[in-house]
Amino acid sequence: MNTDSPTLPETIIKTMISHTLTYFLVGILAFVALDYSVRFSDPSVTAYSRPTSDPLVMAGPLFQPIRGFLFGVVFFLLRDSIFRRPRGWLSLWATLVVIGIIGQFIGGPGSIEGLVYTRIPVWFQLTLLPEVFLQTLLLSALLFYWIHHPKKWLNWVLGVLFLLILIFPALGLMAAALS
Repeated sequence: MNTDSPTLPETIIKTMISHTLTYFLVGILAFVALDYSVRFSDPSVTAYSRPTSDPLVMAGPLFQPIRGFLFGVVFFLLRDSIFRRPRGWLSLWATLVVIGIIGQFIGGPGSIEGLVYTRIPVWFQLTLLPEVFLQTLLLSALLFYWIHHPKKWLNWVLGVLFLLILIFPALGLMAAALS
C-alpha cells in the first residue's frame, strides 16, 4: 500500500459497502438463530424496540450506508493506526467494540450505560452482544482486507451484493405499501 492510500473516497465507499454487507448478513443470521421475532416481542423489551414486523425494521438496511459514510470519514482520519499497520483490523475492531458498543455515551443495550440506566433486562442486553461483536469483527476484517487487496472482481462482487441488499428491502416496502 502506498502512503497516499487509502484515499478519502475509497475509504468511505468501501466502508459503506462493507458495513452494509456485514450488518445485513449478521443481522439475518442473528434474526434466525436467535429467534428475534419472539425475543423482541417479550413484554420487557417492547417499550424499547420496534417489533420485527415494523416497516422501519425492514427498512433498516437502507439506513446503513449513512452510518457507513460516517464510519468511513472517521476511519480515514485514523488510517495510520488502522490501515498502515499489519494488524490494523484488530485496532479497528477494538475501537468499535470499546467506543461503539461497550463504552457508548448513550444507554444502548449491552453498553455500560445501558446496563446501569435502562430497565431493559440484563439477559436481553447480553444476548445482543454476540451479534454486534461478530458484525464489527467482520466489518473490520473485510474492510482491512479490501483496502489492502483492491481487486476489480472483489469490487464488483461486493458492489453487486451491496445493491441487492438495498434493492430487496426497498421492493419489500413497496410491495407492503401496495397491498
